[in-house]
Amino acid sequence: MDDEEYAVDAGDSAVLSDAPALPEHQRWMHLALDEARAAAGEGEVPIGAVVIDPAGRVIGSGHNMRERHHDPSAHAEVLAIRAAAQQLGTWRLQGCTLVVTVEPCLMCAGAVLMARIPTVVFGAWETKTGAVGSRYDVLRDARCAPPVRVYAGVLRQDCARVMSGFFARKRD
Repeated sequence: MDDEEYAVDAGDSAVLSDAPALPEHQRWMHLALDEARAAAGEGEVPIGAVVIDPAGRVIGSGHNMRERHHDPSAHAEVLAIRAAAQQLGTWRLQGCTLVVTVEPCLMCAGAVLMARIPTVVFGAWETKTGAVGSRYDVLRDARCAPPVRVYAGVLRQDCARVMSGFFARKRD
């Protein structure tokens, strides 16, 4: 994989955030970054995610575990959404926020829509397969579902650095 897939700034290829990031977004992104670093320590692609309930509490977290579980769907977002649904006892995560270090792919964007998550915060753009503004914009396509509020680029340099460092070490 090329480091350029995890761009600090996607430029013209990306739709801008719906609104400026809120102060709590950075705090929550630091939690997602902790998950990403845990993934890297386990040899997984370092993507981390947390689900925040309407009161601002973490109710689900996860990091990539595709290698460990031999499961192509074991993405950070999916695992965090599953944990949040278990915590709440429902698959409907209305009022919750998903915070993830890298722009979600098509599968993860679909999981956001299916879980009825109204807000997504992400860090680095994924210009190769991103589905929240760089390659596709599934979450804000009203033909799919009610549009999701998206806050893009939160701590994007930190998020991109975790990814590029991981792949640099793999090449060594």
